[in-house]
Amino acid sequence: MDQTAVLSAPSMPLMNPSYPKGPYRFIDREYFIVVYESDPDAIRAVVPEPLAPNGSNRVFYEWINMPDSSGFGSYEESGTVIPCIFEGRPVNYTAMMFLNDEPPISAGREIWGFPKRWGVPKLSVKVDTLTGTLDYSGERVAMGTMVYKEQGTFRDPQERAEMLANTQVNLKLIPDVNGRPKIAQLVAYNLTDITVKGYWSGPARLHLVPHVNAPVADLPVRRIVGGRHFIADLTLPYGRVIHDYLATAN
Repeated sequence: MDQTAVLSAPSMPLMNPSYPKGPYRFIDREYFIVVYESDPDAIRAVVPEPLAPNGSNRVFYEWINMPDSSGFGSYEESGTVIPCIFEGRPVNYTAMMFLNDEPPISAGREIWGFPKRWGVPKLSVKVDTLTGTLDYSGERVAMGTMVYKEQGTFRDPQERAEMLANTQVNLKLIPDVNGRPKIAQLVAYNLTDITVKGYWSGPARLHLVPHVNAPVADLPVRRIVGGRHFIADLTLPYGRVIHDYLATAN
């Protein structure tokens, strides 16, 4: 295999790539997000400069069910997102994520720097309750609940589409073969081609359990703001570098 063929491969391993080339299209992607207030010192401790928390003390704990994802298949994920400010503009910083599917774990880490690890998230409807759970190494570390599509809680889908289009940011860290940093970047991306098919809001509850390898409870729940439930089709394009730590360190 010549160099051209090697450089045209979408990903490793060369003989059986973990994921194809993007962009990546998602159909009927279902979100359940619990918005809550946490400890400001705990938030600041996990947000990397030059990002800064936006001062609301809010955290988004989310579950996402992705039944139809081009190149990735069908899977679920769960994790924590923190509203931040970068150069005076609002962004959402993804602090940690847990997935049950290898291709999006590899692609997410290698392309955009998503902080993805293996876990067992589950989003489902339990009788009259929208329920999200996350297990890690056989232990329950998170559970969220919300009344399922409660009457009168349907909201304008366009409002949610505009929020989904907001800039998202990840910290991408990849070591060199000597163990030193090879890539240390803040990577931004914006979802595109968004069609929101339904959007509901209402009361919610969230329970986080301390765990050393799934430290979702390190951002403790101080007050629940509410729940958001929505379903959308969207495209995840490639990202862009907005800060290079190695360049600024020289």
